[in-house]
Amino acid sequence: MVASTRLPETRPSRRRRVVTRRRLVRGARRRLASPTGRATAVAWIAVTIVAALLLASCSGTPVGTSTPEPASPAASAGGIAGELPEAASAAPSVSPSPTPVPLVPAPTDGVLESPAAAERPVVAVMIDDAPAARPQSGLADADILFQAPAEGGIPRYMALYQSGVAPAIGPIRSSRLYFVGWAAEWNPLYAHVGGAPNALAALDAMNGTTIWNADEFRWAAYMPRITTRVAPHNVYSSSRQLDDLAARLGVPPAPSPAWTFVDPAPLSARPTGGSLVVPYPAGVISYAYDRSTDRYLRSVDGAPQIDAGTGARVAPYDVIVIYVQVGPLLNAPGQPTNQAKGRLELGYTGTGQALVLRDGVAVEARWSKASDTAPLLLTQAAGSDAGAPIPLVRGQIAIQVVPVGTTVTLTVPPRTAPGSKSTPV
Repeated sequence: MVASTRLPETRPSRRRRVVTRRRLVRGARRRLASPTGRATAVAWIAVTIVAALLLASCSGTPVGTSTPEPASPAASAGGIAGELPEAASAAPSVSPSPTPVPLVPAPTDGVLESPAAAERPVVAVMIDDAPAARPQSGLADADILFQAPAEGGIPRYMALYQSGVAPAIGPIRSSRLYFVGWAAEWNPLYAHVGGAPNALAALDAMNGTTIWNADEFRWAAYMPRITTRVAPHNVYSSSRQLDDLAARLGVPPAPSPAWTFVDPAPLSARPTGGSLVVPYPAGVISYAYDRSTDRYLRSVDGAPQIDAGTGARVAPYDVIVIYVQVGPLLNAPGQPTNQAKGRLELGYTGTGQALVLRDGVAVEARWSKASDTAPLLLTQAAGSDAGAPIPLVRGQIAIQVVPVGTTVTLTVPPRTAPGSKSTPV
């Protein structure tokens, strides 16, 4: 018979635990009775109070008037006097607030956007204005909207997009040299469907350095023809498609803004009423100032101009009239049809009279443009600030180009901006 062996007990017996506890208590009492022990206990209590206060201040919980419970003598005897509790040693983590990205004005219309967005390329698009082309798409979303005379008395648009995005743009039509000149200062993608011979020659000469030529005859995949309109009023595109083409062709970022922009005037400083009427042989453009929005509501032949792509009213913040010399474009070598087709030549460089409307105020101005690549500048024509740049309100800008001698009808309340002159023209 094999005798069993009893394994030793792995935990202290009850009697041994009681004896150990009594020894610890007696040791603690002796230490408390001594000056050193009392000092140790006081130190522990003080540290515990400080830790509680720190925890309360970090958590934001008001500190009450109750006294923290002192540590037991047994805890002091255990050799942990002077140590902070573990919870007090872990300071709450605070995530730093993200640094806001400073906004900068868009080069074209001064709308505030991120620095990355302000470097997007400019896209210029020629847009038809024949009665069969109306209502057009993309006019309400353009940053800058040029309208200038063309053959047959029918004006034509050029819309520039940088901060604005249009889901549909069109109908896209042919190019004219003066539009190429106004576009060139922006180093844009220039979307069109053919053009006058002198315009095409200028585009070929500038292509890839000043302008990136996007002729529908080559890039039809980005400017498809729709089936709901007949040619030549059926070529359409969008900001997405033209931005893709700009990226494919390597169009550079937009240049720095040439104009100074300001926020809209406060409501209390805006006048009530005001209008502008600009006649063309094949249509009359009118603007009515809306004090509540600080915008100019645009109409064509008396009817509100509504963007067919979005249903939005065309309503710029700034309206600029520039007067230029206009004459027939004469035939030239390789250009035998200019006179037969009634093409025009506009003096788009040089200087001339202008009128700037913003914040309900009309300012007599001068425009100047030294060359194709130079910016179109606007300066005060009169007053103590004559020659100074005219700030524009952030937002869409409409530029009405008319022949010298054109009579526009301006109705403006009798008030002017400081240093400017406001009179009917």
